[in-house]
Amino acid sequence: MRLIISFLLFFILNNAFAQQKSALTEQEYLILQDKIRLNINVNVDSAFVYANKMANSNNYKHLAFSNGALSYLFQLRGKTVQSKEKYKLALDYLDKMPDSRDKIQLKTYLYNYAGLSEWKRSDFSKALENYQEGMKLSAQIGDVIQIVKFKNNIASINNAVGNYRLAIKNLRQINDFVDKNESFYTREQFLNTKSNINLSLAGSYENYYAKNLTKKILLDSSEYFYKRTISYSKNFTDNKIVAKLSLGNIYSWKKDYVNAEKTYYDIIFLANQNNMQDMLSSANYNLGDVYYATKKYDKALVFFKKSDSIGAITKTNGVDYLKSNYYQAKIYNILKEPDLAYKHSKIYLDNYEKSETKLNDQILEVNYKLGVGDLTEEMVSIQEKYKYEVFLNKALKVFYVVLFVAIVFLLIKNIRDKNKAHKKMNTLIEEFKANLEKKSQIEPQEVLIEAEEQEEIQLKKENVNLSIDEAKENKIVEKLLALESKHEYLHADFTLSYVAKKIKTNTTYLSYVVNKRFGKSFGEYSNELKINYVINEMITNHMYRKYSTQAIAESVGFKNAVSFAKSFRKRTGVSPAQFANNI
Repeated sequence: MRLIISFLLFFILNNAFAQQKSALTEQEYLILQDKIRLNINVNVDSAFVYANKMANSNNYKHLAFSNGALSYLFQLRGKTVQSKEKYKLALDYLDKMPDSRDKIQLKTYLYNYAGLSEWKRSDFSKALENYQEGMKLSAQIGDVIQIVKFKNNIASINNAVGNYRLAIKNLRQINDFVDKNESFYTREQFLNTKSNINLSLAGSYENYYAKNLTKKILLDSSEYFYKRTISYSKNFTDNKIVAKLSLGNIYSWKKDYVNAEKTYYDIIFLANQNNMQDMLSSANYNLGDVYYATKKYDKALVFFKKSDSIGAITKTNGVDYLKSNYYQAKIYNILKEPDLAYKHSKIYLDNYEKSETKLNDQILEVNYKLGVGDLTEEMVSIQEKYKYEVFLNKALKVFYVVLFVAIVFLLIKNIRDKNKAHKKMNTLIEEFKANLEKKSQIEPQEVLIEAEEQEEIQLKKENVNLSIDEAKENKIVEKLLALESKHEYLHADFTLSYVAKKIKTNTTYLSYVVNKRFGKSFGEYSNELKINYVINEMITNHMYRKYSTQAIAESVGFKNAVSFAKSFRKRTGVSPAQFANNI
């Protein structure tokens, strides 16, 4: 028994000694905290080292902060699972702390790291939620520095979802406030804060210009604030690289491609040096964009593909990946490489809808949360809202009922139309397949007999004002069928006058014979031949199905894709793409 008690006592004392040995002093904790914050925007690897060093402490406050920082650092590397695990650990350690001002302040730090992580995951709504909660706690304890951080981050979200004017207004207010309260900050903190605010301001002006291309002053303002960001960021590599990259975008907007190209090459060097894969991907995409604009397509493809390959590894640069495939599709179309043009256009279309849907959902959620948060000054006042609320609610109820009925009606109509179109399309496919099998057995005389039968029916329906010798009619029909067999109708110049000249007759006789024998105008006759050829090729040639609508239209002599698609839908009831997908 004594042995067991002695062993337990030794274990407890040893554990206590180990805790004392690994605990950090408050001064050491604050120094590591500053090093983590400063290195997050300079060198992620160094920030990891400092955060892990703090995580060796047995103090709950130190463990909560270090795991919160690690959660964001893991997210910067695209490791979402580890990021969420570390954040949960941080909250567990926070719960073990006694209630105090320190605990509240630490909780605001964790909210900030959570918001930054959600931002990196492109979940702006959750990011905003964390920033708003953190700002409430910061106001509760009067932490001015943290309030400024939250306001800057919220402005960045406004910028991301298109609330540019609101973002610019709030960022200018924050910028002025920081200038007037520099004494709250150490020199390093002040420069870091000014760097962040100016970077956000520049980005807001640039994005606002992208939606208002006639307002050149917005572009000038953006350029000014990017240059200010660089001047504040001598010790903050991340912000400096982002600002320089964006400055290259400004040069591109201004069509100063020489300076844009030089800037992007500088970014590639800096991003490689600092292992910043996202920036490397963006710089490669932007170089591709410059070469596309200057019509150096081979070079553009090289850099677009580099951007894609980096993005495939990081999985965090979806926008550049989307735009890159858009431009690659355009380039391959210009270079007349249909397979590759089809491939990249499909990648673009498959991802575009998902991207837009996600962003639209984010915009709705963010604007809703901003409306119930602390930024209501940009919205209509509560008083005005209630003044018209009763009237609007009644009007909206009526509108929604009418809209619902209209949507249901359109859905039913659409389903019916689709079923009819599919039935017609399937009948056509079966008909053409059957014709292919019988084609070798059909004699030319059978076609003439069928034409004669159609002639009898048509003569009963039409008032014939022109009389041509039957032998002459048969001769014209034979020559037309000969042209069909040679696929002459695939040429763009297969017109009434051209064919009349080709078979040595006049346009009046030709039009009469086509109308009489085939029951349609010459234009309808020509279009039907072309469309039948396309249907046949789609059924028998799998490569043909992959061509773009424009390429198919040109292959059968249509001058543009619109008129071709219209004729195709009239014949089949569906678009060329739908027809190809259902074979």
